[in-house]
Parts: sequence; C-alpha cells; structure tokens
Amino acid sequence: MAGGKVYLVGAGPGDPGLITIKGIECLQQADLILYDGLVNPLLLQHVSSAVERTCRVEVGSKNRRMLQQDEINQRLIAAAREGKIVVRLKGGDPFIFGRGSEEAVALRNAGIDFEVVPGITAATAAAGYAGISVTHRAHASAVALITGHEDPDKTDSSLDFEVLAKFPGTLVFYMGLHKIDHIVNSLIQAGKSKDTLAAVISRGTTPFQKTVQTNLSELPESVRQAGLVAPSLIVIGECVSLRDQIAWFEQKPLFGLRIGITRSWEQSATEIKFALKSGAQPVLLPTIEIGPPRDWKPVDDAISHLDKYQWLVFTSANGVQYFLNRLWEIGFDARRLAHLKIATIGPSTAEALNAYHLRTDLIPSHYRAEDLAEALKPLVGQQKILWAGANRGREVLQRELAEVSATVDKVVVYENHDVKAWDSESINLLESGEVDWIGLSSPSIARNLSRLLSDKAREQIGKTIKLASISPVTTQAAREVGLQIAVEAEEYHWEGIFAAILKQQSST
Repeated sequence: MAGGKVYLVGAGPGDPGLITIKGIECLQQADLILYDGLVNPLLLQHVSSAVERTCRVEVGSKNRRMLQQDEINQRLIAAAREGKIVVRLKGGDPFIFGRGSEEAVALRNAGIDFEVVPGITAATAAAGYAGISVTHRAHASAVALITGHEDPDKTDSSLDFEVLAKFPGTLVFYMGLHKIDHIVNSLIQAGKSKDTLAAVISRGTTPFQKTVQTNLSELPESVRQAGLVAPSLIVIGECVSLRDQIAWFEQKPLFGLRIGITRSWEQSATEIKFALKSGAQPVLLPTIEIGPPRDWKPVDDAISHLDKYQWLVFTSANGVQYFLNRLWEIGFDARRLAHLKIATIGPSTAEALNAYHLRTDLIPSHYRAEDLAEALKPLVGQQKILWAGANRGREVLQRELAEVSATVDKVVVYENHDVKAWDSESINLLESGEVDWIGLSSPSIARNLSRLLSDKAREQIGKTIKLASISPVTTQAAREVGLQIAVEAEEYHWEGIFAAILKQQSST
C-alpha cells in the first residue's frame, strides 16, 4: 500500500443526523472531501476549514455536468498518493446502489489503502421517516432492495418481474421515479395484484419529504398529481398500511419551513440542530464571521493582571471560549480565576462556561446588557470589572456601571467581521421567496442583513419571507434600516426566536 488513505463513507439520506459516529470522525481528520450531490452540505460542519471541498456535481457558468466515475476514481487515487486522508462521502450506504464497490476495486488495483464506513440506506431511513416499517411479523418477513435505474450500457434488464411479483414481502425500488409506469405495469402483468398497497417517498428524511400512498395501479397517476420529485423511493407491500398509524416525521411543528440562520457558521450548530429537530430546513445566511483578535497582547496583559479585578463578565459564548482557550494557551488554567465572581448575560453563555467546569455567579432575569448592568449595580460599587467581549458592541456596561463608581475594562477576545456576500443558492432562495423565516439575533445582524439583501430579495420581506427578532433592541435596529419584523421573542435567545415562530405558525 502506498500514499495516504481513502475512506468510503456513507452519509445516510437527507437528514444530516443520520451519519454514523465513525463517519463524522473520518470527516474531522480528512484532508480532502469528495462528496455526492445527494449529501446534505450541513455535514460539512464537521470538516476542518483547511479541507478542500469537492462536489461530484460541477456547476459551470453555462452548463452542469456530472463527473464521470473514472474521473472520481482517479481523483481519489491521485490525492491518496499525495499522502492525503481522503473521504469519499456518498449518500446512503456506499455499497447499496452507490457504486462504492467500483471505487473500492479501483483503489485496491492502484495499491491505495482504504476503508468502508457503512451508512444508513434509504430503504430503512426514508421508509421509517414516512411511518412505513418494511418488515413486520404480520405483514412481511422479507424485503427486497431493487434498483429502478440499471446500468444504461446493459442490453438486457437483470430484473425478473415474474420473480418480483411473487416475492413474499416488501419491494423497495431505488431511483425508479422516472420508470414508475414501467415498474408498476410490469409487476401487474407478472401477476402482482393491482390492489397491493404502495407508496412513493420523495426527498425522504428531509423537511421537504412528501409521501403518496395508494394502491399499485393508481400509483403512477397519484405521483404525477402530487408533483413528486427525485430522489425518491417506491415501496410496495402490505407494510405500507402501517403509515396510517405510525407516520411521525411529517407531524413535526415546523415541518417543511425554511428558516434563515444569520449567525456565523461557527456559531450556528445549536440553531441548526433546533431547526432540524423541529422539522425545518435551516438556511445558512451568516452576516458576520468570527475570528481571533488581531493582537493577543491586551488579552494576555489582562490575564497577567487578573488579581486587580473582582468580576469577570461574559456577554456571549464566543467570549467564554476565546478567553478561556487563551488562558490555557499561555500556561494558566481555571485556578487563575479563583478569586473572581463571574457574570454572564444569559443561559447560553452560562452553558458555555459550564463546559469549562465553571459556574456563573450572576445571570440577569432578562438577557440583554441593560438588565445585566442593573443586576450588577448593587454588587460592584467601586470594584473593577473585566469584560471579555468582541471588537463591536454597545457601551452599556461602561456607562451604566459608572453610576455606582465601578470600572469596566473591556478586552477584545474575538472579532466580528462583516460577510461580504452569500452563496448563490442562498441568494436564489431569498429572491424567489422560498425562505419562510429569518431569525435576527442582534442589532448588528439586523443591519448586516439589510446590507446583504438584494433589491429582489428585499421585496420578499413581509410578503413571503417573515423576520423574527430576538429582542426589542434588535427590532428597533431592524426598523431603522427598513426591515419589517413579524414576531419578537419573549425570551431573548435563539430558542425564544424559534418559540415565537412556532407560536405565529400555530395561529395561522
């Protein structure tokens, strides 16, 4: 074996939470990711920023083409010979209609070390999300996985519909939507009852999953009327009847909505998970980027002189992470903070502190700077406070605490930088009005959103796109730049934004 190594990893279908733990570990250590068009791009959260991201679908200025399998094989081989750890990320399972075995043979013939990391295949995942158990003691003791899209170079089909029509269990056809008439007619002609229960699941395990359920003979027309699209799965058998009782995924409270997440990519993991848990599709619309300060010296000086402070204040999880990581990097640990009281602006900031085995001494009843200052006033008279924050932000703490003769020294432990533009896919969704909600979690984010919106996208605000604000301060900032707010969170955090959206959706 020579060079690096290739991992053939199954990503599962649609829902990014369905990838295996081992699959995530491979992504985290990879130097190159080569991923299929069916792979959810949210999985790239697990990828290092230094990783080269290459999609199987190449989009040019005028055309769109699929990389040929030989090109993919050679790309894998060449990268591995350069000593790289390569992940070939494939929708579903690499060895179930995924051509992973062809790639494995090419790697073995080239002398490249590789491993296969299985994934959850669509037959079990999409059917399960649609409330269809493909096996059941009372309905089916066997299941057949069948391709609806055979090798186009084959002269004869390998499918024996006489055998499939008599199969004593559930039939599951992958990639068969464009041949659904042929599949259904062939089964009925071979003796399958036209009254057999059947279903087609489109875009399974995603917030846009749609399922049509009927009998076999009516399936093609029902699919056309419903406008189902690929990727899809055809399920035929009595197990389809279970859907009436156990369908669950499509009942989620925000199912099918697209919700814009305006936090930075690095900050948005929790919001993405909450959207997915609620059945919504997160659309990443970062308005700022987060990074370390250009100069660590002021931070290092503050850490070296912590003995002159009585309080340490954090107004964001980022402040916690950057400050405490720097504390460790320059040779100190939590003992350096033993004499300090710690205040946090809200519970999410306190949770970030808990990750370092530290507890906050103070959280205000409402999670904004004004309330934090009011909570601190009775406690900090004539004391010195170190505020670990961003390069931007209002001077509320300094102004308000000066009233009780407290001194607030702010040290910049991370920087916010404006995003210059979004990717073309996000822009298209906004301009076509296909985003349902956008969450705004700070005044600066509201102003940056206004700056980034094209004229065409701005026209959709208040019509098809609604804005949800985290607080009155953010609402005011949005109005000042001409943005109409539909709902405002009662609790000033992202969970409060989602709660406000859910309350509004429930009332309409």
